Amino acid sequence: MLGGARSGKTAFGMRLATEHKLEKWMVATAEAGDPEMKARIARHRAERGDDWHVVEEPVDLLGALKRIARRDRVVLVDCLTIWLSNLFMKECDHGLELDRLAFWLDRSNDPLIFISNELGLGLVPETSLGRAFRDAHGLMNQTLATACDQVTFVAAGLPLVLKDKA
Repeated sequence: MLGGARSGKTAFGMRLATEHKLEKWMVATAEAGDPEMKARIARHRAERGDDWHVVEEPVDLLGALKRIARRDRVVLVDCLTIWLSNLFMKECDHGLELDRLAFWLDRSNDPLIFISNELGLGLVPETSLGRAFRDAHGLMNQTLATACDQVTFVAAGLPLVLKDKA
């Protein structure tokens, strides 16, 4: 699921997960580093309700997926943009982590939904770090889109299917 900030991609992803009629799990990658982010996380928790199992994992996304992904569960990862940002801020090898995730995803048959922003439609960042992040993010989206069976772009809450192998 790709889209801009506040485009409706998480809500659409949650509806899609519910349609699976499987146990619903979420991997949340955000950390509550300030009061505004704490409020956002609380709002997301309230929107989900009690029928979601949540794993909070800001960095080791693959480890979390290996622990919880199964055929009788649908796992929603929200969001890859924040995950990549966490890797950048912790100076992890984001390219290696992406390659590991894509390799595992190519071999997985578990129902997974990934949420990611589309940053390539915006302005060119002013700083070298911003440009490096934007470039790494675009590569991440391309790499994972290749590994996924379906890719949907969400704008104004409306889905546009870009790829569907079903």
